[in-house]
Amino acid sequence: MDPAQRIERLNGWLARELHGRAFSIEPASSDASFRRYFRVLFGEAGESLIAMDAPPQHEDCRPFIRVARLLAEAGLNAPRVLAQDLEQGFLLLTDLGRDTYLDVLTAENADALFAEATDALLRWQGATRPQVLPPYDEALLRRELALFPEWYVGRHLGIELRPEQRAGLERVFDALVSSALAQPVTWVHRDYMPRNLMVSDPSPGILDFQDAVTGPVSYDLVSLFRDAFVSWEEERVIDWTVRYWEKARRLGLPVRSDFGDFYREFEWMGVQRHLKVLGIFARIAHRDGKPRYLADTPRFAGYVRAAAGRYAPLAPLVRLLDTLEKHEPRVGYTF
Repeated sequence: MDPAQRIERLNGWLARELHGRAFSIEPASSDASFRRYFRVLFGEAGESLIAMDAPPQHEDCRPFIRVARLLAEAGLNAPRVLAQDLEQGFLLLTDLGRDTYLDVLTAENADALFAEATDALLRWQGATRPQVLPPYDEALLRRELALFPEWYVGRHLGIELRPEQRAGLERVFDALVSSALAQPVTWVHRDYMPRNLMVSDPSPGILDFQDAVTGPVSYDLVSLFRDAFVSWEEERVIDWTVRYWEKARRLGLPVRSDFGDFYREFEWMGVQRHLKVLGIFARIAHRDGKPRYLADTPRFAGYVRAAAGRYAPLAPLVRLLDTLEKHEPRVGYTF
């Protein structure tokens, strides 16, 4: 079914759910998946709702509904599901506003906004219960890492890795997976970044949570501070991470007792995530025809290079990036 037909069906469904109340719709946002969001506007007092269009042959709305409930039970501000049609892939949601953190973030307000986001993350992690969300297990971690050689290196750059390069990359993957699986676990939003946090009351409003899992405690913090679309000086990232770690310790959350150990796991988790995202952005461009995300791949390659260059087991990854980017190999890595 083409997009115009989907909109026609969505309008018909909304008319029935809203019992004839007059409304109009306008695009609210889209993401890297097949989901689309529309703002449902009413004439009076600027009231609005959000309609999600998630074609059922590509998307399953049930995880969204389940995690929205978990977030609400944790006392967090997520969209409430007002109506649903799983067969057609439509949801009607409360509207958390128009401004994301990414829209408003500045060097001056970042401390305050990230303090709110950190407090919300701690509440989410503190609500963790076993066997509620699927595990972020070895199979999933490795599937994500495999996106980097397949889509970013092979498809996007058009490079076939030599056997020794592939072997070195596999050793790095083994180290990253072992580090991730050794971390204490909590609930993981899995894309907890400024683009998915809304300026709202209470703030933040939390979006795009349908892929939540139970996994490494540092993962969402990496998503927040090492973002796809905005970067921060290392000193600020360390300061924000220390503040999170201190609060987590006071709350009894399962973080390492030594900050150095926690920060190492944070950095290694970041390398795993950034490699995955490089692969995803390349796949979105070449498979789904959405090339705009490729503009941010240098940011992720920079994250990977900076973190991997500090640890000897990850050094083959830096050398590979040197080759891929046609740089001269570096010497004197800081381990």
